[in-house]
Amino acid sequence: MKILMVVNPISGGIDKEPFLKKAGKLLKRYGIDYEIFRTEGIDDERRLKLTLKKVKPDKVVSVGGDGTTLFTSIILLNSGYPMGIVPLGSANGMAVELQVNPDPVEALKDIVMSHVVAGLDMVLVNDKYYSIHIGDVGINAQIVEAYDRDENRGMVTYAKYFIEQLKRQEQFGFTIKANGVIVKESGVMLGICNSRKYGTGVPLNVTGNPMDGRFELVIVKEINAASLIKAGLSKFNERFHDSQSGKVISTEYAEVEFDIPRLLQLDGEVIGKFDHLKINILPGAVRLITHNDNYYLNQLK
Repeated sequence: MKILMVVNPISGGIDKEPFLKKAGKLLKRYGIDYEIFRTEGIDDERRLKLTLKKVKPDKVVSVGGDGTTLFTSIILLNSGYPMGIVPLGSANGMAVELQVNPDPVEALKDIVMSHVVAGLDMVLVNDKYYSIHIGDVGINAQIVEAYDRDENRGMVTYAKYFIEQLKRQEQFGFTIKANGVIVKESGVMLGICNSRKYGTGVPLNVTGNPMDGRFELVIVKEINAASLIKAGLSKFNERFHDSQSGKVISTEYAEVEFDIPRLLQLDGEVIGKFDHLKINILPGAVRLITHNDNYYLNQLK
């Protein structure tokens, strides 16, 4: 067996070298060949594609946070290579969603041992931008943009911008075309969900499944004290999820028109402002290395 580890050295401000030393010892102990690809922020896509052709791994391992997982997934599209996740970023939302072991070394052991490979969906926006987790337009995208500009990181910084946006939140209008129906809606946020929970563990879309060939548009009408309390509690028990605060549309394709160009973020990355979104699902786009305890996999049986 040969493994290629795709490592983002700076994701989450976490030093990956201690993990890589442990991983190297583990793999050598069992006679498993491995290579390490480190992202540099320059020409990474081309370099990784060349590395894949050279190494021809049996399994690819994404080592980092949600951004590293998305980057690796995009490169592996239509390649046939299976991918596993080792969570080592500031936000490991997708790893949590997919019941990946939170201990990086144990997660690597699971990847090496597992023969369970399942199709993980991806969302394609405007034929150019990808998401495997959660994207949105509105209040959260504005928080992410402000957070990205700040030199400080962590929940305190995020909370600061969350409170600022909460004070100035206002509804905006949009038109959704999906499932053969056109509806006019308004809200403070429109979620584009391939999965259920943000990296904080708070669910936005409790009905979603990133392996079912569909995505959900979640319309959030308002965020107030009551909905914040329910959101916090729903992290621990989903029966507190405030299903009355919005509307969910499950579909395979949708088009969205906004009243004016609005800011879009996908998987924690600010993409830009758009007045029109065309959203497609790419069923089973990623060959995900998982296990038979995977909640979403069992929901499909």
